[in-house]
Amino acid sequence: MIPSMRRRLFLALPALVAPILGAVTIPAALTQPAQAQTGPQPRLPTEKLVIVTRDGTRHDFTVEMALDAEQQTVGLMFRPEVKPDEGMLFDWGAPRDSAMWMRNTITSLDMVFINADGTIRRIAERTVPLSLATVESRGPVRATLELAAGTAERLGLHPGDKVLQRIFGNAP
Repeated sequence: MIPSMRRRLFLALPALVAPILGAVTIPAALTQPAQAQTGPQPRLPTEKLVIVTRDGTRHDFTVEMALDAEQQTVGLMFRPEVKPDEGMLFDWGAPRDSAMWMRNTITSLDMVFINADGTIRRIAERTVPLSLATVESRGPVRATLELAAGTAERLGLHPGDKVLQRIFGNAP
């Protein structure tokens, strides 16, 4: 079936099934065309996060909390920069494989994949802006932290380092 025909059929579906099902309320979001993201989302609520390296050095961050699917989908898209002591924490709620991309993300990032106990599982440094290639956790993680590109190298972050934050039950 041609894509435009599928779309028309989907939009006409409520009218087709109404006589069969009776009065059914279909949310407007399901009958309206999706809107393309054209700019950054408003700044999300922030929380403190600390990364403790293997030598015991503590690095303090203020991170935006991306907690729901919409916030996580938009993430840091269209943001011109991420400050050196800031970032965005994507809380998946429970351990799962994480696959991120850089669609509409115009600045390079370091992606830190974090296990449920707060240990760093993997770091993907200096991701490519606007890339559609996936950046994967390579195993189940509770959260993904996006930081300004070069932060992991500058601070000497490595897998096995500890992240202290409320979602890991070890708030700083």
